[in-house]
Amino acid sequence: MSREMVVVIDFGGQYNQLVARRVRECNVYCEIYSYRTDIEKIKAMNPKGIILTGGPNSCYEPGAPTCTAELFNLGIPVLGLCYGAQLMMHVLGGKVEKAPVREYGKTEVHVDTASKLFTNVSPTTICWMSHFDYISKVAPDFTICAHTADCPVAAAENPAKNLYAIQFHPEVLHTQEGTKMLENFVKGVCGCAGDWRMDSFVAHSIESIREKVGNGKVLCALSGGVDSSVAAVLLSKAIGNQLTCVFVDHGLLRKNEGDEVEEVFGPNGPYELNFIRVNAQERYYSKLAGVTEPEQKRKIIGEEFIRVFEEEAKKIGAVDFLVQGTIYPDVVESGLGGESAVIKSHHNVGGLPDCVDFKEIIEPLRDLFKDEVRKVGLELGIPEKLVFRQPFPGPGLGIRIVGEVTADKVRIVQDADAIYREEIAKAGLDRSIGQYFAALTNMRSVGVMGDERTYDYAVALRAVNTIDFMTAEAAEIPFEVLQIVMSRIINEVRGVNRVFYDLTSKPPGTIEFE
Repeated sequence: MSREMVVVIDFGGQYNQLVARRVRECNVYCEIYSYRTDIEKIKAMNPKGIILTGGPNSCYEPGAPTCTAELFNLGIPVLGLCYGAQLMMHVLGGKVEKAPVREYGKTEVHVDTASKLFTNVSPTTICWMSHFDYISKVAPDFTICAHTADCPVAAAENPAKNLYAIQFHPEVLHTQEGTKMLENFVKGVCGCAGDWRMDSFVAHSIESIREKVGNGKVLCALSGGVDSSVAAVLLSKAIGNQLTCVFVDHGLLRKNEGDEVEEVFGPNGPYELNFIRVNAQERYYSKLAGVTEPEQKRKIIGEEFIRVFEEEAKKIGAVDFLVQGTIYPDVVESGLGGESAVIKSHHNVGGLPDCVDFKEIIEPLRDLFKDEVRKVGLELGIPEKLVFRQPFPGPGLGIRIVGEVTADKVRIVQDADAIYREEIAKAGLDRSIGQYFAALTNMRSVGVMGDERTYDYAVALRAVNTIDFMTAEAAEIPFEVLQIVMSRIINEVRGVNRVFYDLTSKPPGTIEFE
């Protein structure tokens, strides 16, 4: 697919994916590459623009991530953000040193609205600062186009060469007009048309899948989550019943979820494909009996999935292609894109079951962020309740049940979670909270119900707001909504006599419980 592209060069910044997502929101395609990427490779991509990310280092220290002056002489517009801005100045002859005052947090920035970067931006705007170093002297031929009370160079530019440096982070939501600034760069400076749209992505993907598959057989592991569902529908639209989807119901799904998946993808659903549901609940419960260590539970659930999938695949016989719902953050976080450390290993990236005999893998969503996957889902006509389904971990409720997993505990957390989600939706909060769910703690305590003593479990409610799922804050849910949820769970879910609300942010906590 020939498309205009912006390259994001990563210097180890925590917001690298966010920069790329914000550019995509301007309908401009972009990809993340490490600063170690050979400059010839970058030239060969013929990007319309280059963005240098932030990073934790000081650019003047020996061994710090760097680039050569050649990058700024390619005739391609470059925007440096935070560390990227300091590096641009440092390499081109300016001066960067330890700041006398560290700036962190929301800061009032005064900008020169005559700059292309700040077209239609308020002369005084709130931006997110996070730096120990500062630009004490701009490079030759650069002029200052923004400042704060403590930072004399909040932005600098060399419009003749289309080089721009910003000391703050326009990509985070705390920078009130950040998206406008990035759009000014990619469209106003780089001249991008903004033709990266999901309707054309869908049309192109269907065409290229048909071309690749021909009359071959395709196998897809369908979890019922957003990514695998969108991938399955894309394949179904392209090749119909040449596709077989295997749905392993491990008994650790949300309430009624197995039936909902079958309703959409099964023989009575709207899609042309072969659907196999494996009800493996008892098999999983017996494997998990007595196991309390979180990582061991994850391992058992993952390995058992491969075994079940393997058994079903053998019944089908040789297939030509295996479909996976890999998305772009999986690729970046597995260390295959960008510079940031490997955050987690993904079964979708490189960890293929060697038990399945296939020629090639198809990953139709590999270039997309989660919000783009959802847009593709809507383009394909997938029901909204499936497209906007809450994120759900691969091990399912296995890691939302602290301690041993049993069928009774699964029932408790399924029922409690269903009530919580129902009340959040009734209150009109379901689209405004990043992620929310109920979990079952391993704590039991004394309670009183109907004049009788009880000794039952405590359910914990979790709700967080997050941009990138790397950091998160507890969501502020109205107290009356929490009261309704608490009352319903205790009255309707057998085995529960307390309900907690988890206020922990990430870090230090994680979003999931295990």
